[in-house]
Amino acid sequence: MTKAYSAAELSALFKGVSGSLMVQGTTSDAGKSTLVAGLGRLMARYGVNVAPFKPQNMALNSAVTVDGGEIGRAQALQAVACNLAPHTDFNPVLLKPSSDTGAQVIIQGKALTTLEAKSFFGPDSVGYKQMALNVVLDSFTRLKQQYSVVVIEGAGSPAEINLRQGDIANMGFAEAADCPVIIIADIDKGGVFAHLVGTLALLSPSEQARVKGFVINRFRGDISLLQSGIDWLEDYTQKPVLGVLPYLHDLHLDAEDALIDSPNLPVSHTQKLHVLVLVFPRISNHTDFDPLRLHPQIDFKYVSMADSHKAFPKADLIILPGSKNVRADLAFMREQGWDEALKSHLRYGGKVIGICGGYQMLGQVIADPDGIEDEAGESTGLGLLDISTTLTANKTLTQVTGTLSLNQQQADFSGYEIHCGVTEFSPLIPQSNKQPIQIQSSQQYDGQVSDDNQILGSYIHGLFDQPQACQLLLQWAGLADASEIDIDQIRQQQLDRLADTLETHMDLAKLTGIISS
Repeated sequence: MTKAYSAAELSALFKGVSGSLMVQGTTSDAGKSTLVAGLGRLMARYGVNVAPFKPQNMALNSAVTVDGGEIGRAQALQAVACNLAPHTDFNPVLLKPSSDTGAQVIIQGKALTTLEAKSFFGPDSVGYKQMALNVVLDSFTRLKQQYSVVVIEGAGSPAEINLRQGDIANMGFAEAADCPVIIIADIDKGGVFAHLVGTLALLSPSEQARVKGFVINRFRGDISLLQSGIDWLEDYTQKPVLGVLPYLHDLHLDAEDALIDSPNLPVSHTQKLHVLVLVFPRISNHTDFDPLRLHPQIDFKYVSMADSHKAFPKADLIILPGSKNVRADLAFMREQGWDEALKSHLRYGGKVIGICGGYQMLGQVIADPDGIEDEAGESTGLGLLDISTTLTANKTLTQVTGTLSLNQQQADFSGYEIHCGVTEFSPLIPQSNKQPIQIQSSQQYDGQVSDDNQILGSYIHGLFDQPQACQLLLQWAGLADASEIDIDQIRQQQLDRLADTLETHMDLAKLTGIISS
């Protein structure tokens, strides 16, 4: 059982703490991202100058940083937990899969061009992993100089034998950076002691010595029934269990990559809006829709390939999300018959929103002459908006603020753009009153609304995050009495809830000792 700390004891524990700590997991989704976010919020609460770090991430959910780059969504959340603006040094290597065998490589926030990629992967290079390790250590060194504590998240499991050579994401980094490691395991998956002991056994002797303790995650039930197993584990490994964290029901935090179903929330209004989000194979930044998942007036559903044999669900609003491979995902959409379902939905008066890649799909043509996302070529769009898009090597990465105008109403918003496409309007179509979004920094306009007011497209991610903008969009979609939802406030509340849990269920005296050792 862990000790209950007073506020004064916690302040004393965290006073002067300095160093680094790496959180590795026995499996993917063991709780690494969540634990790093919770530790960041807990330390920041007690005045520690703390920052998050993930050497290498593979994810399609990303965020634009304050220095104009791109990092994984989980690291952006961890930055929020630490009361920091997201920075490219928090995730210096990001891999964004564009097919089953290919991925866009993003180094310190910037996507490599074809020429740059050759220097990383070509025959004249010293090898991608060594060069990537140099980049990772460069960012980590800067963070150590700026922050008292750096909390590091591993990737997957350190015991993946086929990935051990040249590893920069787990023990390879920990050894190079000389930082202590704790390992977290998810008891809800079953076999938690085998996971922990097996992971430890597959590490080298020096790596085993680097592991300073364990955390058991998502426990339900009577902790006394687990104690004999904990005692055995500590005796067998000679390493402490630093905490047993309870299963936190309805913990609403930005997902790194996995799609999260809509929670069972109480309905507080009689009117509901039925919203569908189409799940493409390369769907990106689906965290855009977290405010809709959590909205008490919205019946929210994801529609995936597994649903293709079923009748299309009832919907008031269908959303086409972002995509890392727009032309391939457009072809997939047609294979499922979703293009015809979308047109039927519009014939019956439904509304459609396309975000980023989904916006591009709604147009006339998507051209990729240089093979930026896949094989070079051109695809015919859905033909629902008067736009045409050409994919280019130069990626737009920018945080934006502006004004959304719909149905003669306006709302301020803040969000970000992250895309390769350059979109042009048909020269034969007047654009007055058809672009709903004014971007303040550039005095430019974004997006398009169809003549019949049923379709809206935009490059802006995060439009639903601002309460007034979300409310205006829902009213446009047909929810006349839409209430406001503040996803930023929810995020802060959930991070505080997570920190409270760590205060109660972790041995923070041992943990701070490990960090400062």
